Amino acid sequence: MTANVTPTSSPAESTARFARAHGDPYRYGVYLRPDPATCAAVTAVTTQVRAQYGFISAGAFPPHATLVGSRHITAPAEEIVTAVTRCLADVRAFTVHNAGVRRQGVGLVYDVQHLADGVTPNPDFVDLAARVDKAVAPLQSPAPNHAVHDFDRDTYRAHLSLVSHDMYIRPDLSEEVGEYVRELPVAFPDTFPGDRVTLYRTRSDDWTGRWWQTLTWEHVHTWRLPR
Repeated sequence: MTANVTPTSSPAESTARFARAHGDPYRYGVYLRPDPATCAAVTAVTTQVRAQYGFISAGAFPPHATLVGSRHITAPAEEIVTAVTRCLADVRAFTVHNAGVRRQGVGLVYDVQHLADGVTPNPDFVDLAARVDKAVAPLQSPAPNHAVHDFDRDTYRAHLSLVSHDMYIRPDLSEEVGEYVRELPVAFPDTFPGDRVTLYRTRSDDWTGRWWQTLTWEHVHTWRLPR
């Protein structure tokens, strides 16, 4: 009897697949960076979740709230920096409110979408994301293996990821992990200044699959918004 063998891709075949679009396997994201205390809280939670359950997707990124994410841009990084610098020219820092751990989709996040009332979307946050999206949109190019990450003012949700894509693989742990995260003794500020915008370049071996398992990133630029 001859066993069925599933062929695997060679390194050369993998490279050829990504070569279909100039710039693969790279993406760019522009994020709002929280204050150091909030960053430390996010890192504490994601580290604990990894230690207990082996979940890595939320911790694969530096702590951040996405303004625009995973954009396929083939322009030089200097052009991205110039475009975002222009769009931030008259933007001032604003107060971000952290409503704590909330479920979002299959994952868990710190909810930073709303004002202090916990209901009204923070207009400064949404406007900032819209500005950045408008600035980088002309620099984007299609990618054959690129998931769509278009900005939509009505569906935009500012958040800091604590548990994310791993839950698609282990939905059976959803309730257990949620309980675990909520019981972690990790303190975080109720508010922080939204005054740091950052540009990162990310890389993955396969953006159409479990990209977080091979994700790497590098910091490109930080802008500080005046208060």
